[in-house]
Amino acid sequence: MHNIGPLVERHPMFPQRVNFEIVNVVNDTHLIARVWERGSGETMACGTGACAIAVAGKLLGLTENDVNITLPGGTLKISWDGETEVLMEGPAEEVFTGEWTK
Repeated sequence: MHNIGPLVERHPMFPQRVNFEIVNVVNDTHLIARVWERGSGETMACGTGACAIAVAGKLLGLTENDVNITLPGGTLKISWDGETEVLMEGPAEEVFTGEWTK
């Protein structure tokens, strides 16, 4: 991911740069994904990206409406009603504590 991430993010096809996910469909209810976010690099997870993965998987005929997506930061359960509503369930973990100073 660290080798191809910067190349895809800055490809001329994406003048504003791009976020993207690389996905392995393990079976029709389990996927493994890695996330690259423009300006940040590889991240632990992305909820909106996971929801997009789930919908795309179903539209492509690769998955069911309810899937588990394993990301480096944990596993998210995504449920799509097949029309408009996408629900996401997963853990919330504190990964950083900081202090804002002027």
